Amino acid sequence: MEIQALLITFREVLEALLIIGIITTYLKRMDHSKYTKFVWLGAGLAVLASIGVAILFQVVFTGFAAMGSEIYLKIGIMVVSTLLLTQMVFWMASHSKNLKGEMEGKMNKFISTGNIIGMVIHSFLVVLREGIETVFFFAAITGGNIGAAMQGWGAITGTLIAIAVSYMFFKGTMRVPLKTFFKVTGAFIILISAGLLVQAISMMQDINLIGSVMYHVYDITWLLPEHPIDYAHYLRDTGVAPLLSGDIGIFLKALFGYSSMPSIEEIIAYLGYFAGIYLLTSTRSTKTEQSAENKQVNVLNPQMK
Repeated sequence: MEIQALLITFREVLEALLIIGIITTYLKRMDHSKYTKFVWLGAGLAVLASIGVAILFQVVFTGFAAMGSEIYLKIGIMVVSTLLLTQMVFWMASHSKNLKGEMEGKMNKFISTGNIIGMVIHSFLVVLREGIETVFFFAAITGGNIGAAMQGWGAITGTLIAIAVSYMFFKGTMRVPLKTFFKVTGAFIILISAGLLVQAISMMQDINLIGSVMYHVYDITWLLPEHPIDYAHYLRDTGVAPLLSGDIGIFLKALFGYSSMPSIEEIIAYLGYFAGIYLLTSTRSTKTEQSAENKQVNVLNPQMK
């Protein structure tokens, strides 16, 4: 859980800090430093609102638990989180290159019209989006115990690393292009997302919400059980200890959705998810290349329509 929380918090906090940093740096460069306090005001209000969302979410989850229906909420959270994580990676991949220009353009409009409220609302929404996503993701990786994720070392470490990276970026000491940087971290987020999807399917099968053509395609508990309990049971039943510890299995399950006895549906969903990501990536790359080629043709042949 802590590794997941670290990666998720790092990504979400970094995205928010980069956008706020781009805005405030631009305002200072254009001699409009007096407006930066309104940007930070919006960001601060968004942090408070995100904490409020986390508390409200926890109350709702507790209510579902009291009714004995928390398993359905957990499944829903995992599915929604999978979609949000995937969307987050693609959004940043497509916007990282032009993010600076987009933010500066919006600030120019606010400054020219004297729209201070617009500045506050804009920074508020930017940070709030990241905050709400973080709440959802924390709920998914902890089974609803958002407070545990927020207070753990993973979330704290992720926040500190994000602050350090954003500081180095704006001080000019980080030479890694944003697009490359987010591609690398995005790969880990995609793995987490695939794991959440598989765990959601496993939980649906556990409560017979969906069936299975083949519940156990293979069994490698002898090699790597997915939980210390499975390790103990295998040792009790066979008299032989598995090769690897169940602690490793539970770590991989939490991080990547590992299963020592997966159903055929889990395997298909896991592989299908990566296949879908590959197809989406390929399609986007093709469209980007075609768009670049069309622009080049139009520049070389301005008379062509």
